[in-house]
Amino acid sequence: MTDLRSDRVKKGYERAPNRSLLRSLGVTDREMTLPFIGIANAYNTIVPGHTHLRQLSEKVREGIAAAGGVPFEFGVIGICDGIAMGHEGMKYSLPSRENIADSIELMVQAHRFDGLVCVGTCDKIVPGMLMAAVRTNIPTVVVTGGAMLSGNMGGNDLSLIDVFEGVGKVAAGSMSEASLKDLECCAMPGCGSCQGLYTANTMACMTESMGMSLAGCAAIPAVDAAKLRIARESGEAVVTLVKKNVTPREIVTKKSLENAIRVDMALGGSTNTVLHLMAIATEAEIPLSLADFNRIAEEIPHICYMLPAGPYSMQALYRAGGIPAVLKRLEKHLADCPTVSGTTIHRIARDAVIKNEEVIRGLDAPVSPAGGLRILFGSLAPDGAVVKSAAVPKAMWKHTGPARVFDGEEQAMAAILSRQIAEGDVVIIRNEGPRGAPGMPEMLSATSALMGFGYTNVVLVTDGRFSGGTRGPCIGHVAPEAAVGGPIAFVHEGDSIAVDLFDKTIDLLVDPATIEARKASWKPVTKPLTGVLARYAKTVEQANFGAVQR
Repeated sequence: MTDLRSDRVKKGYERAPNRSLLRSLGVTDREMTLPFIGIANAYNTIVPGHTHLRQLSEKVREGIAAAGGVPFEFGVIGICDGIAMGHEGMKYSLPSRENIADSIELMVQAHRFDGLVCVGTCDKIVPGMLMAAVRTNIPTVVVTGGAMLSGNMGGNDLSLIDVFEGVGKVAAGSMSEASLKDLECCAMPGCGSCQGLYTANTMACMTESMGMSLAGCAAIPAVDAAKLRIARESGEAVVTLVKKNVTPREIVTKKSLENAIRVDMALGGSTNTVLHLMAIATEAEIPLSLADFNRIAEEIPHICYMLPAGPYSMQALYRAGGIPAVLKRLEKHLADCPTVSGTTIHRIARDAVIKNEEVIRGLDAPVSPAGGLRILFGSLAPDGAVVKSAAVPKAMWKHTGPARVFDGEEQAMAAILSRQIAEGDVVIIRNEGPRGAPGMPEMLSATSALMGFGYTNVVLVTDGRFSGGTRGPCIGHVAPEAAVGGPIAFVHEGDSIAVDLFDKTIDLLVDPATIEARKASWKPVTKPLTGVLARYAKTVEQANFGAVQR
């Protein structure tokens, strides 16, 4: 083992004051010679995906100590997107990713940890942890907390999205408020991230696929004892990585990120993974573009029909063999990259067993021959927009309709709930981008209301983003956004919008001269901002760069 980073705080007579403080924590003489390992723990009691992380972190501590390291635990914030959804709180969710990355960097660099274990779940927490890992570049293992068990009512499995869509059903008169309350009480039975392949679980799968979690970690349910075991093994693994000096930038490479995108396409994951993988690539100084997503989507079929597009939950994926089984199915398409498990992606794939051919289909019998995400370009989104094509009915892959324009989700929700939207419309929700909102809030309330009302022929387009639980023809991350003068700012009520998922295009069918005339009288929407959001709006990049702060 090479010299330890932590020697800067504990070695030599001049560090006697530092050691005195460490001794006050109970650190012994023997431990002063061992690697110091930080544990970034996102435990709290407001996020269902985090309420059990204290127990997982204890297992990580045991593993570190058993392998010859000294564990030091510190806290990381976490926001529940579901609780923040549909009100001003949602603007703070994406900015929290940057806060998480910054806070971990501060703790790692100030205390000169030799290694790091990140314990987290949910939408922005794991991406923020991965950004910190490649930024600080000390040996790191990520432990994702696992999915919640499915709810159940009347013999039918439930998830949070059933409740969101129930709101639309009540507004449409097809469900009573009493029935919605019954649903509300049954859908979420305990700890863990929401049950389907929404953003939290997709990012857990991405973390394992790029090699930053131990094999099998992503799909293990939150309440399964296997999660406790892999947490302990992760504590042991990080000490091994420290001794071998294996750092995140040796694992997170262009090839490993492309492996993650391949798995994303096979699963039909959340559109938010595009934002997060781009942000991680930026931190790791890896050239990754939206074009890479489209290229890989053409190579990899969509083979896992997961919630919200299909019937299968994360628990079903776990029972089918988890991410190792998906890797096995995709092995010939994957680069053989190293992982924190100490073995390679190909070895993990070869050792895996596919236990359910319906959940993890063969490449010759896919749900769809192309991957689950598509990047659209065109006159409405010159720098790209993202759609979860896996969750769009084929009848809506090509659509032209009149624009219904709303400056913000609140206006759009009022129109949806009062039945002012007609079949065939293209709902435009703008000024919800990284700078315009600011914070690029998710539109799950709007998309779920449309589903609950039973609309089948309405497209929703926004410079904001969508929850991983969104399904249907919902196109987000439109770049440039309205706040910086992107074309979406110049759409007028009734303009024709053409969407073609086959050709990956999205166009505003208005002649350029008319657009130029509209630009002449345009002024950006300004909002009174203070604190975090004011700072974020000044420094955030556009969605096609991952909405990172500069």
